[in-house]
This record gives sequence, C-alpha cells and structure tokens, in this order.
Amino acid sequence: WRPLQLPAGVLQPNFSTTCAKCSKNRRLRHKRAISERKLTRYFVDHRKVRVVGGQGGGGGHSFHSEPRKIFGGPDGGNGGDGGHVILKADQQIKSLFSVLPFYKGFNGERGRSKNCYGANGAHMYVKVPVGTSVKENGKVVADLTIHGEEYVAAYGGAGGKGNRFFLSNEERAPTCFTPGEPGQERVLHLELRTTAHAGLVGFPNAGKSSLLRAISRARPAVAAYPFTTLNPHVGIVHYQDYEQIAVADIPGLIKGAHQNRGLGMAFLRHIERCSFLLYVVDLSVSQPWVQLQDLKYELEQYQKGLSERPCVVIGNKIDLAESRINLPLLKEQIDERVIALSALTGDNLEELFLHLRELYDSYVQTEQSRGQNPVKW
Repeated sequence: WRPLQLPAGVLQPNFSTTCAKCSKNRRLRHKRAISERKLTRYFVDHRKVRVVGGQGGGGGHSFHSEPRKIFGGPDGGNGGDGGHVILKADQQIKSLFSVLPFYKGFNGERGRSKNCYGANGAHMYVKVPVGTSVKENGKVVADLTIHGEEYVAAYGGAGGKGNRFFLSNEERAPTCFTPGEPGQERVLHLELRTTAHAGLVGFPNAGKSSLLRAISRARPAVAAYPFTTLNPHVGIVHYQDYEQIAVADIPGLIKGAHQNRGLGMAFLRHIERCSFLLYVVDLSVSQPWVQLQDLKYELEQYQKGLSERPCVVIGNKIDLAESRINLPLLKEQIDERVIALSALTGDNLEELFLHLRELYDSYVQTEQSRGQNPVKW
C-alpha cells in the first residue's frame, strides 16, 4: 500500500484513502477519563418530569359522493387515539441525566372520508435506569427493578367519532362529529436507587473505594481527603462458575445522616436495594467498634429493619500497626463476623471473596424459596 500522491495546490480529500484492512488495524481512540468532580455533573439520581399523553384525532365529517348516487350517506371515519408516554427500564442506562423535564406523546390523526379511520399516535418511550422509583404527590406509583419493565406514565386521549358513527334510523344524514380527547397530564418525580447485591457502608476515608477497586474493575476516585466519592459506583465481582455479584460503593456517611446531614438521605436510599451489607471499618482509629454502632444507628433511623440485613464487618487497613492492636478488641465487642484485610496491599482478600459468595448463595436460595427471581448481572 502506498499513500496517494496529490499534486501541489490540490486539497486533501476529507475521506479516508486507505484500504479497509488498514483501517481496522488502526488503534481506536480512547475516551478521555472523566474526573470525579466532572462525573458528578453527569450522575443524576432525581428528576422531575412533566408528561402529557398525545391528543386523540378528531372525527371525520364527510358524505359519500359518486356519479348516479346522490344520497350516499355519511362516511366520516373516527379519529386515531393519542400515543402514551411509557417509562421503560434499561440496564444500559446508569443515570437520569438523559431524562428530559418534559415529554409528550404523538397525536392521533384525524378521521377521513370513505370510512377511513385515523392512525393512532406512536407511543413515546423514555428509557430510565433499572431501580427507578416513580412518585406522584409523594406516593410511589411504580418501581422499575427489572430490565425491560414498562410503566405507562401518561395515557393518550381517545380519538373522536366521525359523523358515520352517529348514523341511525332516525338520523340518516348526521352532521355532528366529536373532537379528540386531550391526553393525560401528570407531574412525576423519578428517583434512582442503585440496584446491587451488596453495599459497602462506612464512614468517609474508611477505604470503601479502594476496596471496590481491589475486588472489581470499577475505578472510583481515591484520595486522602474525606468525601472523595460523591456518587455511587457499582463494581462486578466475577467467579469461575460465571456468577457475577454487584457491589455498590455508597458515599461515606456521617453522624446525623438520617437528618440529611452531610450527603444525607440523598445516598441512604441507595442502600435500600442492597440484599446484604458490607460494613467497612477503619481499624487504625481508636475504638473502631463505635463506627459500627453509629452506622447501624443511622441505617435504623432511616428505615426500620435496614440494619438487620445479612452483613459482614470488614476491618480495613490491617497493614498498619495500630490495626493489629485494635483487631482483637473489635472481635470482643461485636458478635458479627470480622474479616481483616488491606485494600491497599491485597492481604486476605480471598476470605472476603469466599464469604461474599456465601452471602450471595443464601440470598439466591431465599428469593427462590419465595417464588421470586433473584437479581442477576
């Protein structure tokens, strides 16, 4: 292959002059990495949406006319129905950022002559992430937790009746017809709650993001200052039998989070979807068991029974000298199982993988015994 030689003064063409084989071998341009600060602008977990169904088409008004047939009678057809506005859960959508504040269904067509009905308006489909709750006036009206699940947010109006519809023995030449009805109008509040099997719960700088990077391919931001993670991240833990466990990194909580302090209730609702919890405790601080008590108190104040879900306590930063001293003290103070590890060096991650699989298997058996399908990734 040789490059195309162009004479002087001739502009370079704006299309590729290489062969198809050479084009495929070119290195693809990598996407630019987005920082955590910029990522928060694109992650939206709450959206107010106004939806209006499509208006129905008006009924037709006409009389049949052809040679040698003077009184053909009415032949105006009915109008088409307006299209619905439908919310559809899609696992490829991860945020409500792409959801617009207003949607309207397509209008139905008007009825025509020769008894032709107007076409129905097409439905307007709005893709939302899996785990989206739909609220109206503070009440949950839909909960989209399965991929492909749909909810009709606004119904389209019915089409009008043509003058053919009003034909009767008493009225042989009706001239009346009805317009199409307007579509349903509603104001809905969409809330995204992360759907994951396990949730990493802990105070800021406990090492939750570092732990998620160590056990999965997720890459949340890691830094030496609190509140590094400003939005939930979901990582997938793979096993040899092709089972996949989703672990969510919930942003750090503080005392009074149930009173909307710190990041507050904006991220406490993401823990509701988790089937079991992983409490991440910093072993290097004094009295690490106090952190666990405060975390359970915040969860219980937010929703009763949330702190009683299956859990395991992860003692992070075991590579530090202070952590080795506090580890036996932590095991004496609490009744839950404690897994001591280091997300930085990778020490004792195998025990976490094994226990995480045990929690997942018990969750699957519980869901199947209830006759429900467990969430699969």
